[in-house]
Amino acid sequence: MNIEDCFYVGYITKTKGLKGEVQVFFEYDEPSRLDLKSVFIEIEGKLVPFFVNSYKLQANQTGYFYFDDLDTIEKAEKIVRKKVYQPNSKLPVRDEEDEFTITDLKGFIVHDEVAGELGEIIEIHEYPQQFIAVVPYRFNEIMFPLNDEIIKEIDEEKGILHVSLPDGLIEVYVNG
Repeated sequence: MNIEDCFYVGYITKTKGLKGEVQVFFEYDEPSRLDLKSVFIEIEGKLVPFFVNSYKLQANQTGYFYFDDLDTIEKAEKIVRKKVYQPNSKLPVRDEEDEFTITDLKGFIVHDEVAGELGEIIEIHEYPQQFIAVVPYRFNEIMFPLNDEIIKEIDEEKGILHVSLPDGLIEVYVNG
């Protein structure tokens, strides 16, 4: 299996306990939609298959995993900080073609009612309470929540997000 034939899921952050359990941090948006019977872990530039014995997903984009043949902390420590992949054939398909999620706003151009065009959303951070957009603006990064109070209109065809940012928010980042 080649990396080009796979998509990145996350990485192993640490071991837990003495029986080979590891924590995986998911950078994939919806880990609950993944088929986690097996994964590929990048070891020395090669993808090595690991079969999942059991796992439990957490609310904070992590999960605890037991893999077949990793039954001691010593064996588990060898895969800490390694990247986790799945084959492209296991990439979850959206239920509906027109299902639009907040993370789809990455790449959209932000237009503020007062400041005008701010730039392209380069990152969307997901926190338990809300999503935060990151936009480079005048050699700084502006961050703002993506919620109903701030978002005024989403133009999917043109890739434009119209917002009304709170007074002074841009200045906090630019004049910092």
